[in-house]
Formats: sequence, structure tokens, C-alpha cells
Amino acid sequence: MKKYFLILLLLGGTSAGVTAQNLYGQISSRATSILPEMIQWRRYLHEHPELSNREVKTAEYVAAYLKKLGLEVQTGIAKTGVVAILKGGKPGPVIALRADMDGLPVKERVNVPFASKAEGEYLGEKVPVMHACGHDTHMAILMGTASVLSKMKADIFGTVKFIFQPAEEGSPGDEEGGAPLMIKEGVMDNPKVDVVFGLHINSATPIGEIRYKSGAEMAASDWFTIKVKGKQSHGSQPWAGVDPIVIAAQIIDGLQTIVSRQQNLTKAPVVITVGKIHSGVRSNIIPEELVMEGTIRTLDEQMHKDVHERIRNTATHIAAAGGASVEVEITNKTKVTYNDPALVKQMLPSLEAAAGKENVAETEWTTGAEDFSFYGDKAPAFFFFLGGMPAGQDPKMAPPHHTPDFYVDDSRLDTGVKAFCNIVMDYGRLKRK
Repeated sequence: MKKYFLILLLLGGTSAGVTAQNLYGQISSRATSILPEMIQWRRYLHEHPELSNREVKTAEYVAAYLKKLGLEVQTGIAKTGVVAILKGGKPGPVIALRADMDGLPVKERVNVPFASKAEGEYLGEKVPVMHACGHDTHMAILMGTASVLSKMKADIFGTVKFIFQPAEEGSPGDEEGGAPLMIKEGVMDNPKVDVVFGLHINSATPIGEIRYKSGAEMAASDWFTIKVKGKQSHGSQPWAGVDPIVIAAQIIDGLQTIVSRQQNLTKAPVVITVGKIHSGVRSNIIPEELVMEGTIRTLDEQMHKDVHERIRNTATHIAAAGGASVEVEITNKTKVTYNDPALVKQMLPSLEAAAGKENVAETEWTTGAEDFSFYGDKAPAFFFFLGGMPAGQDPKMAPPHHTPDFYVDDSRLDTGVKAFCNIVMDYGRLKRK
């Protein structure tokens, strides 16, 4: 209760006709009234997903609406990114809000009228495309936030920068993209961002509820490629060659012992996953080479460095023992998503006002990764989760993200709008100039 009282005091000097008691009420009312339109946006975007760095029509759709609101809109940032600026009625900080835009090469199995039937090209192959991680809901929420705040700009201290980012899931091949390219092309400057916020819907969190974690929240994600070079032979004479497939199987087992036997998992979790293997052309030929690709998830900086070294050593020595050689390449894709503890403490009342105090809770860290982490290098950051699991469903039965059956209920997207709007109003007041 003391937190709410503090926020109400801080909001005491709003523009004529707006009091501390009704500011949250205005936001709530406007967010609820625009919900039907938000659901329409979300379902259109869900039905028409596009892959990373290919979000051309998506960007056009978002930019057209932001221009309709009268915002200053920039397009073509980091290939297909969209940024809009809303200048508040009073001087204050620059507050950035971010949503991601890309879909995934996943074929949808959910039986809804707006299910995706879209296709795209990924690394030269024709693939189905689906919003299997909820980025369609993120865009709809940020568009709704822009709508609400554009009608309340006289009460805003400072400037709001709406960032619609492509390629959060990772750029194809060797292309640049995502948050690093957005930052490289100046999204955190002109005007310089003082603080940045983001959210992610979650299919296993009850609808309308909010989860967060102070400090380290999501893992760093590194992508690795291990190329095993053996010696080709006829399938009937394995002794005449060096089988890279057998050696690769041993390497995969070895990678898992790094997790289960070499890392102190009471300190922080580590996950090593091999997600792709390619080798051979015929069943009766032992191939010369095998390539495996995977990811590494860590939440501790020292463990992050140690795991890299152990992966190289494990692959190299197992290959050598079998008469093969390896090439190991590790690329950093995201950093640890870190929520500034002081910022979390300041903004918690804003989230509680949006969802109800009983619906906001701190959670454990997750081994999922987010390139939102890069924005945190440039300004204090706070990233939180919004529930999208239908009421009454068992979280253990909720289809995971990045799967064909992924599903979220969009009937409470207004909770995300309320959270973002409350944050903008409250932070602006706290840091007014």
C-alpha cells in the first residue's frame, strides 16, 4: 500500500483535470476500449507472419498505424525495423518500449480461424512460417500502447520511443540483424534513450498475470558449430575409414557431461543442446564429414567462459581419440538479460496497478534467451513476462514456445498496454526535468 501511495504522490502534479487518483483509471479505460482492435491486429499479424529480416509487410502494417496516430515514424532501421517517437507535453526522460516482429520456420497445428498458412525461405529452403513465440501479441500491445499514450501526451513527462525490432529469433546465415543491428544503426540515440522496457507473453503463465525477476533473468545464448572430419569408406568396411557419425555421437554425449558432471548447477543453470546434424548421402557410405549445430545457455559470466573452453576441449580430444579432427566455432547471439534491480523496485507498483497486486510475482530465472539483453548495455533495462495461458489450464500442459501447438489467449492483451502506459507515466514523473 505504501508503494501505491508513493506513486500517487509522485503523480500529483499532472495536467489540469487529471489527478493522481484517476490517471491509472484513464489508462485502464482507454486500454480496455481499444482491446477489440488490438485483437484484430494480433490475429491479422498471426495469420501473416514473416521470417527474421524479412518482415517487410509486417513493418508496413505497423508503420501505417503509427503514422495514423501522428507519431514521428522511421522505417528501414536494421533492414525492416520501425521506430516511432511521441513527445510528451512536459520535459523529462526518453523512455524506450520494445516489441519484436519476426515469426519462426514452424508449421502451425493450432485449430483457429486465423492460423498461419504462410511460407517463406530459410537458408535456401521453402519453409512454413508461424508466430510460434508470441511476437504478434507483442506488436499488438505496443501499437495499443502508442494509441493510448498518443491521446494522453499532455500528461507525459519526456519522450516515448516505440521500437519495433526485426530478427529477435536470429538472422539467417551470416546476415546482421536484431537488437545489435538496431543499436548499431542508432536506435538508442537521437534522442538518447534513458531507460528501456520490454515484455514477452508466456504460454504457461495464467492469462493477465505478470512475472518478473530482478537481476539476471534470462540466459546468454551462444550458437556453436562443430565440424567433424573423418575418412570416407564403404559401409561394409568401417575399419578402412574414420566414421564421423560415431565420433559425433560420442561428442554429443561428452557435451552433456559438461553440464551434468563439470558445472556447479547450484550456482546457475547451464544447457547445451545439439539441434541440427548433417552428414552423408547414402546408407552404405561412411561419410567423410559431419556438421552439428547447437546452442549454449548460461546465466553466469565465469561459467559462460568455462563452458566454451570445455566444449572445444571435449570435441577436440574425443575426435582425436577416434582418429578424426574437428573445427569448433562458437558465436555469441545474446547476453544475459539483466533487469536493473533499482529500476525493478521503482516500477513494480506500476505493474501491480496494471494487473492487480495479487497477479504480479517474482519468478526464477529462465534458460530462454532474448536479444533485448543488448539494450541493457546502453541504458537501465527491465523486461517482464505477461501471462497468455487460458484460464483453468494446467501450466504443465501448455504447449511450449517454438512449437506447432503454441497458443496464447489474446483476450487480456490490454494488461500489457496498461503495464507499459503506467510505466511511462510513473517513470517520467520520477525522472522529470
